[in-house]
Amino acid sequence: MKAKETRELLSQKAKNYLIHLPLSILANIYYRFPSYKLKIIGITGTDGKTTTATLLFHILKSAGFPVGLISTVSAKIEEETIDTGFHVTSPDPWLLQKLLRRMVNRGIKYVVLEVTSHGLDQFRVFGINYEVGIITNITREHLDYHKTFENYRKAKLKLLENSKIAILNKDDDSFSYLFSRLEAKKIPTVSYGIKNNADFTADTFPFKTKLVGDFNKLNCLAAIAASVNLGISEEKIRKAVSDFDGVEGRMEEIKEGQNFKVIVDFAHTPNALEQTLKTLKQKLTENAKLIVVFGAAGLRDVGKRPLMGEIAGKYADLVILTAEDPRTEKVENICRQIALGCKKVRSQPTIIYDRGKAIEFAIRKAKKDDIVVICGKGHEKSMCFGKKEFPWSDQEASRKILRKLLKD
Repeated sequence: MKAKETRELLSQKAKNYLIHLPLSILANIYYRFPSYKLKIIGITGTDGKTTTATLLFHILKSAGFPVGLISTVSAKIEEETIDTGFHVTSPDPWLLQKLLRRMVNRGIKYVVLEVTSHGLDQFRVFGINYEVGIITNITREHLDYHKTFENYRKAKLKLLENSKIAILNKDDDSFSYLFSRLEAKKIPTVSYGIKNNADFTADTFPFKTKLVGDFNKLNCLAAIAASVNLGISEEKIRKAVSDFDGVEGRMEEIKEGQNFKVIVDFAHTPNALEQTLKTLKQKLTENAKLIVVFGAAGLRDVGKRPLMGEIAGKYADLVILTAEDPRTEKVENICRQIALGCKKVRSQPTIIYDRGKAIEFAIRKAKKDDIVVICGKGHEKSMCFGKKEFPWSDQEASRKILRKLLKD
């Protein structure tokens, strides 16, 4: 690490211990340690957390368990949905403990909790001991904060170290790293995978799902492994998995009667973008094209931008770069950095800074059987310019353009 990065990391650690930890302790005390009365299933990982968490919530609910959910999209207390704010996965400790106390008061016994590396590092989930800990995968992300991949991986490990049982992805490159450390601490582990032999595979536990792609099969297997270990019957698990429709903003198809597909997906990391584009590429009919629209968030991991550009150039027939929460950075600079990677495998991508116009350009370029995928925002309902959030929805923008196109 460079000297500047070392100073920043030390400053973050000091803030975590001197500010975040005391606030978390106070929040636990104020709300009377609600997690002690709940069985909490924690889910972390770079990609797939929300789908896995929502599917597990669906399985538990279908099996008759009194269950709550706190995820990137929202919090759910059985039938009630609660907005947790913009760009939030792990809420601040006061909101988290308040939600958990509310769940206890409503008679909830199980909570599926999506947890980020930031949430773990900043003690937002302090005081929680997990009945089950699940990790989906660990690939490059948030290095603007963690500085090194090793620090990022250590943050993820914290959740598993505070779990009664850990569920690991055997196909992930970090499996051996995680397994050896958990074994040393005598924490029981259960594995799942598609490529490698594991405790839970599509062969050892056959299932059907509406979700597409191998990455979603892995998400299903993670939820299945947790469900079995929570005592749910295989019959109930299979039924719940088969009728699960998916999550808003995750490979969500927008249908307005057009003769090509428009899909909104949250893919905002190199791994997620590659998995999404690879899956959709395989679904193209002969002579059909894959068109992708995406950008990268400002004030976040700069190093991933050219990587995402190279991935898009490798799989998509037409790449359109645009705004995606630029914050105080210039959209032009962000797009230029992504384009550097794209140029490694194809000529200059199309750059349209206005996201609405970029989506319209993509849709108007699409012909019969083509697939247009809009990545990076997913379920989110706002976009950040400067320090202000403005209302935005990729779904609404797509529908508006499609209706206009079909009317013309």
